[in-house]
Amino acid sequence: MACRACSNKDLKLFLSLGKTPLANNFLTKAQLSEPESRFPLELYFCENCKLVQLGHVVPPKVLFENYVYVTSTTNTFKTHFLNFATELVNDFGLNNKSLVVDIGSNDGLLLKGFQQFGVQVIGVEPAGNIAAIAEKDGVETINDFFNDGAVHQIIEKKGKADAVTANNVFAHINDIAGLVRNLKLLLKDEGIFVIEIQYFGDTIEKMTFDNIYHEHLSYFTLTSLQNFFKLHEMEIFKVARVDSHGGSLRVFVQRAGSRQAKDKSVAGLLAYEAKLGINNFELCQKFAEKVHNAKTKFVAYVKTIKESGNTICGYGAPAKANTLMNFCEIGHEYINYVVDDSPLKQNLFMPGTHIPVVSSKILDEKQPNYIIIFAWNFADEILKKTQKYAERGVKFMVPLPEPRIV
Repeated sequence: MACRACSNKDLKLFLSLGKTPLANNFLTKAQLSEPESRFPLELYFCENCKLVQLGHVVPPKVLFENYVYVTSTTNTFKTHFLNFATELVNDFGLNNKSLVVDIGSNDGLLLKGFQQFGVQVIGVEPAGNIAAIAEKDGVETINDFFNDGAVHQIIEKKGKADAVTANNVFAHINDIAGLVRNLKLLLKDEGIFVIEIQYFGDTIEKMTFDNIYHEHLSYFTLTSLQNFFKLHEMEIFKVARVDSHGGSLRVFVQRAGSRQAKDKSVAGLLAYEAKLGINNFELCQKFAEKVHNAKTKFVAYVKTIKESGNTICGYGAPAKANTLMNFCEIGHEYINYVVDDSPLKQNLFMPGTHIPVVSSKILDEKQPNYIIIFAWNFADEILKKTQKYAERGVKFMVPLPEPRIV
């Protein structure tokens, strides 16, 4: 095993969440009786380039060919991505002659934002079922991984790109060096690459360790990203911290020496990371200790509620819920069901724990005493939707950084 950013082979293990099933591998009723694959979920630190990464890589075809995560399920993300598209159009002068390519474009939500400004768009999405949704909604999409074949197809059809985006997918890719090679083929000389990634600094500070799962191969800081891009003659010229997924970075990249001036935000965040000690192995070790303490507290909290005769359900069945529940070994014996607003997940069962995923209609039929908000990044939206249950006495709980009633 070697570092995917710098090829260093001396990586240090600091956190194991055990062997868990794939976090988005929801099961049908018929599959409940079949053997379920589990894979090690372990984090390693590279002393050389400061990247944190998973040790075990699940083949991407296993992870992404049929997928149940759809970006457009929440109003929160609809607003987030429209604002993102608007910012790029305004800041970089994109117009009807510009081309934007989105890697891992999902159902095309971000690209729809660019279409509102007349910008030409095309998506690259490996999940056939999700790519079909985007195409149906009028977003041209190549159903493939971002490889040289997809890049040549785009160049032949549309020409080179003014901007390439990758939102919550850059961390999913094992061969990030290969991605950058293809990116350089696709981008115009003065084109920009913009990524959003979950920020490992926020993962440590906010204890959002449930964001660790097999799709997320890399856990970036700005320092580790800068070290990686330097190896490929590219430079980060701007960075912003954004709220999505419990704390993310929006990172703007160009060819080294290209026309965009370096924004002071880059030096500012690098200095913050140095002060925090985020790129030191000792901080990773302390984080691992806190993760195990958080597990102990959460398990005790749930067991106390259940043993007092209460019924518990969950709201939201994101991948992070499956990391948390499998790591904490809390299953159907504690959680009656989990509500999710995505029809793609309803009437399926959560991997590992086999808790049924259902529509919110069940809350009227089988009202619980407690609801755990597993999709805590959408807590405000969920609490507004479910206000009538709170008025009836249902208690809502957020599990991390430690369980609390909200």
